[in-house]
Amino acid sequence: MNKVQLRQKFLKQRKALSLQDWQEKSDHLCQYLCSSDIFQKAQTILAYFSINQEPNLNSLLILDKKWGFSRCVNDQLEWHFWQDQDNLEIGKYGIKTPLVNAPKIETKQVDLILVPAVACDHFGYRLGYGGGYYDRLFSNSEWEHIPKIGIIFDFAYVSRLPVDPWDQKLQGICTELGFYNCY
Repeated sequence: MNKVQLRQKFLKQRKALSLQDWQEKSDHLCQYLCSSDIFQKAQTILAYFSINQEPNLNSLLILDKKWGFSRCVNDQLEWHFWQDQDNLEIGKYGIKTPLVNAPKIETKQVDLILVPAVACDHFGYRLGYGGGYYDRLFSNSEWEHIPKIGIIFDFAYVSRLPVDPWDQKLQGICTELGFYNCY
């Protein structure tokens, strides 16, 4: 299957989850993530607000961490700090984003990035929605040293995905069944 077909397949599977299954899987995923060394050591974490039944990370947002969320600006991601009481707006693609005047996050402040994905493989490659936002971000040398963890449900964790030259690898994958390092 090509990327378009795989994307359709996994999005269909994700949408078929009942609300209860989706939340239970999300909760288990967050437990595995919280118990990982990389998460425990991180102070400033870039994350995402769930859309299209992506794993829900909301239970993590109460933890004593600094959280950053993106805004789509042209064809790039711009990161802003966000705290639980801060207002949000609906941005590009219907995604919740911090307000434009929220404090920006500098790359050097970031300890970990939780990356939304449609699917990931055992080698650390991810299948996203096709916009290339994360691949463009990760191809920038100033983001190379920051660990990136793909967040998916286990049915979307596959042995091998098709890979293009611009695809960027993740250092780990977290599902509701465990945390996996990629090398």
